[in-house]
Amino acid sequence: MDKRVILIVLDSLGVGALDDAQLYGDLGSNTLQHILDNYPNHAFPNLADLGLFNIDGIKSELKSISPKGSYGRLKEISPGKDTITGHWEIAGLLTMIPFRTFPDGFPKEFISAYEERIGIKTLGNYAASGIDILHQLGPKHNETLSPIVYTSADSVFQIAVNVDLVPLAKLYEYCEIAREMLVGEMQVGRVIARPFIIRNNEYIRTSDRKDYAVSPTGKTMLDNIGESGQIVVGVGKIGDIFNETGITKSIHTISNMDGVDQTLREMKEDFAGLIFTNLVDFDSKYGHRRDPIGYGNAIKDFDDRLPEIIRGLKENDMLILCADHGNDPMHSGWDHTREYVPIIIYGKHFSSNINLGSTHGFSDIGATICEYLRAKKTNIGESFLEKVIR
Repeated sequence: MDKRVILIVLDSLGVGALDDAQLYGDLGSNTLQHILDNYPNHAFPNLADLGLFNIDGIKSELKSISPKGSYGRLKEISPGKDTITGHWEIAGLLTMIPFRTFPDGFPKEFISAYEERIGIKTLGNYAASGIDILHQLGPKHNETLSPIVYTSADSVFQIAVNVDLVPLAKLYEYCEIAREMLVGEMQVGRVIARPFIIRNNEYIRTSDRKDYAVSPTGKTMLDNIGESGQIVVGVGKIGDIFNETGITKSIHTISNMDGVDQTLREMKEDFAGLIFTNLVDFDSKYGHRRDPIGYGNAIKDFDDRLPEIIRGLKENDMLILCADHGNDPMHSGWDHTREYVPIIIYGKHFSSNINLGSTHGFSDIGATICEYLRAKKTNIGESFLEKVIR
């Protein structure tokens, strides 16, 4: 019978600072723990049942006596705390030289050249929270239609426009030009389209975000699975993160719950291979905005849907839950945090109550998936399949 893996990234749900977190200004960060410490409703029974709160470094009354899943935490080998770096490492690709960041903004010479290409002046060009910069520069943008350019601690060039005034297609054109120009010494991991609207004096980012990422620098588990004759479905921003490389079918989503809906829809299909889902709201709506209550509510929403996912598993399906970095909503600033990420494995033919402890790299996920699907082994990572399969 066909085998499948359903890999769901709970974007930014870190579980404790890595031993080099101080190099990134992230000493003491622990996304999940600080949500638990500041969220009044600790009703996450389904994640608890799988062992999320049994992971090393998490202190909670939600620990299960006998978790139904295997659980542990993963250490990132690649330097940085970027979305692309984390996902590529999950897929078996190491990034030893971090993508370049521009904490003080992009060089004036580059911005001038960019403005000449797009035919209009820009606003901003500094590191900022997405919503904060809209409040700061939104009124000026509405007057001039000048796109708002900003960055963060990630390797990103973000462009925001009010799509009630500037067509979405024009925003995408701005991004395509930036992606074409941000190469060589200026290369960043992602150019991100950040469309927004204003309703009742509130700035609202729409679901038409689009990421223009660099292509992976080598083969990943996605390529290996495809070359073995199996299917790879990317749900959410997975297609953007891998620049569609190695992906058979890419599905855009507008929210976490839409991501769950699309994942469930794909799970009903008959095929062998991988469903790779990213649920971005944890990160974009709550981590970056330093909102522990909103983050807790988002975890609760996912926990409520988890039984549907479990019921949808076929006989030979393996469910994996993980994250790609941290984004502690109680930490200073608004950027990602350098943390361990959780790993939970569940399925009808998989063991329960196995503590994997702290494994060496995110890449162990890709190695495990490739072994389970009998695809070519990834270049890095050690499979833990023997530890978790019955």
